[in-house]
Amino acid sequence: MAQFISDRRDIDFLLHEMLDAESLSKKHDDFAEFNKKTIDLIVSEARNLAVKEILPTQKEGDEQGCKLENGKVTTPESFKRLYEIFNEGEWLAMTENPEWGGQGMPRTVASAAMEYFNGANYPFMMYPGLTHGAGKLVDEFGTDEQKRIFLKNMYSGKWAGTMLLTEPGAGSDVGALTTTAKKNDDGTYSITGEKIFISGGEHDLTENIIHPVLARIEGAPEGTKGISLFLVPKFRVNEDGSLGEFNDVICTGIEHKMGIHANSTCSLALGSNGNCIGTLLGEENKGMKAMFVMMNEARLLVGYQGFACATASYQYAVNYAKQRVQGKNLMDMMNPDAKAVTIINHPDVRRQLLKMKVFVEGMRSILYYVNYCADMAVIGETEEERAKYQGLVEVLTPIAKGYVTDRAFEVCSQGMQVYGGYGFIEEYPMAQLLRDCRITLIYEGTNGIQAMDLLGRKLGMNKGKPVMDLFGEMQKTLAAAKEIEELSAYTEKIEKAINKLGEVALHMGQTAMSAKVLSAFANAHPFQDATGDVVLAWMLLWRATIAAQKLAKAKKKDQPFYDGLLKSLQFFVECQLPITMGNLIAIKNTSSAAIEIDEASFAG
Repeated sequence: MAQFISDRRDIDFLLHEMLDAESLSKKHDDFAEFNKKTIDLIVSEARNLAVKEILPTQKEGDEQGCKLENGKVTTPESFKRLYEIFNEGEWLAMTENPEWGGQGMPRTVASAAMEYFNGANYPFMMYPGLTHGAGKLVDEFGTDEQKRIFLKNMYSGKWAGTMLLTEPGAGSDVGALTTTAKKNDDGTYSITGEKIFISGGEHDLTENIIHPVLARIEGAPEGTKGISLFLVPKFRVNEDGSLGEFNDVICTGIEHKMGIHANSTCSLALGSNGNCIGTLLGEENKGMKAMFVMMNEARLLVGYQGFACATASYQYAVNYAKQRVQGKNLMDMMNPDAKAVTIINHPDVRRQLLKMKVFVEGMRSILYYVNYCADMAVIGETEEERAKYQGLVEVLTPIAKGYVTDRAFEVCSQGMQVYGGYGFIEEYPMAQLLRDCRITLIYEGTNGIQAMDLLGRKLGMNKGKPVMDLFGEMQKTLAAAKEIEELSAYTEKIEKAINKLGEVALHMGQTAMSAKVLSAFANAHPFQDATGDVVLAWMLLWRATIAAQKLAKAKKKDQPFYDGLLKSLQFFVECQLPITMGNLIAIKNTSSAAIEIDEASFAG
């Protein structure tokens, strides 16, 4: 079967030539076994699983969807076997401790597997993805007893996990939740409330589902300061690990959505019969702090979901453009004997494909780099080094989720355009990719919330040190690129963009702490967009620097790849970066129009 998921050559470039993933095995004993041979084997196995087993379920899952009958949800038929195969390979907890069923893999290496799996069928991957995130909460905040009962069962995929935050009257404003927890004499809590938009909230893939639930203990403070986190299983678990009685977690509905039909998005009623029992996870009133561990992981996962749609869309579009014959070459329009050519020969189609290529390569680099930083935040030699890389993870998370999914949707739209009318027809893959991608801009914090996080929290975090560290890493790339004459014109323009971003970031940070704070946040999303463009430009320059150094001595089969990286940089600097520079100028103006306009001036 032909695979239209991802570009193995570019993945190998990132892992071995750009990030040097093998070096992680030399920096820490826990990663010692992950040499180049092992890394390549993992990527090959992930690709094989994605292409041969996961990808064939994508369209079927979309068409069959999930069904709710008598409180029970059934998933697409092919998912049962696929879920077993996935867990047999121990892919669910790739990066976790082998003691609890993980593989202890560097996150940098796991990035490739994540890309392949999500590109093949990310609605399916939401089930193990959320299970891993819920298991991570138990791993970090659970008692020894909670770990003993839940952790291995979750990391192995025997039990599933979710994340219960959203309520009908409290969407993104989690602090407004009304779910309550009443402490019982035995130390457990009786949970009562309703949750909505719960991905994988009820399904038939596992014998049990473990719900981390945000709720307010009776008498706790209002707002986020009074929120606690609880573990609420679908079926209670006995002391010996066996399943007990049903825990009064009832699915009252599943959403009929624009996309991701194969993932059950549920409304859940907790304790409607007064019989839902949970155990405290972590400390009382510290639930939001704990939940952010899962939310930040989920935000990176969402970035991968959007990106996976984009890279698949690009792969399909390139293949289609090389095969679809339509129209004469523009140079032969006046020649009556000229034959029609494949559409990849038409200038506008080439522009579209190159734009898709540039953003796919840049987004892949951002996501893999964030995971590399996450590895270094664990294995760095000094506390200072570990703190630096953790800061980079924090400041880049809004970009990896917000900016990446914004751009991913644009790439999917371009892919549909390449297909023309066929792209709009459900028999072809582009319609589903576009539909599935759209939710990634919304859930796990809308991209507007990501932008507010970047402006309101990340710019000033630790007195601005993470942001300065980010600029410091960019300067390293600039220094290396300046040694290569053929890159000089591009390097100069990217350096100007980086300096302009620094200037605008300082202005936005100051404005956010002034009387014009509302105007600052009205410009937060454009600021995130421009920041993402500059980060992506840095990634493209980093890639091109390596390509320029290797091109002259490269094997013939590798020359088009390296030359393509140089052309990606050229296209972005000449066609996109001027727009970014204009946006930075506009952002610094900090328009107040959106704040000053009267509500009555909006239609309706």
